Amino acid sequence: MPTVIVCLSGSGFMDGSEIHEAAQTLLALDQAGADAVICAPEMPQARVIDHKTRKPSGGERRSVLAESARIARGRISNIAELSARDADALIFPGGFGVAHNLCTFAGDSANCSVHPEVERLILEMHAAEKPIGAICIAPVLVARVLGRKRIAATLTIGDDPETAKAIERMGCHHRICRPGGWVADEEHRIVSTPAYMYDSRPAVVFEGIHGMVGEVMKLASMHACARH
Repeated sequence: MPTVIVCLSGSGFMDGSEIHEAAQTLLALDQAGADAVICAPEMPQARVIDHKTRKPSGGERRSVLAESARIARGRISNIAELSARDADALIFPGGFGVAHNLCTFAGDSANCSVHPEVERLILEMHAAEKPIGAICIAPVLVARVLGRKRIAATLTIGDDPETAKAIERMGCHHRICRPGGWVADEEHRIVSTPAYMYDSRPAVVFEGIHGMVGEVMKLASMHACARH
């Protein structure tokens, strides 16, 4: 059974992982016959948002790892404990936690910094020629890490022009993608889908995530066959 690391960034789309995207990723992986290993960094959230009022929750502090454990039903690892040896692929669901917790894209755009353990794992997976999936805003994370190494991967966040420009400034290529679609860069083994970068229905989001997971599994299988 192939193993796929799913890296979360909290729980709730405004300050952590987009829960629909995370759950749909886990469902698609299960349907594909893969074993998901869920992880997150051990760090405080950059911000805490009341999802009912959509306003900051004054003075409240939460742990990215502890909040991600809610989605993982408690079965979660600290990303620092994992490496490319532990999995056949890596997937990042979206949500503002990606842009606030896993990196600083929300405030720094193309000049953002990336959490060191997240950067390490992305680079390890790419060096091992194992595929990476990125959902919603998560392609900016991959673009920042690989772009610094002059690896010009092709990614999509849908059709948002400012985010697309930032991806280009980070040294990668952006391709416009319809709702429910995905973009596969087979050369660099990166697959991305816009998901809730569009105001889409859950079924449309799942269409893209299901397709993205299928491409990731295909690339992982190709890598496994090449090794043998």
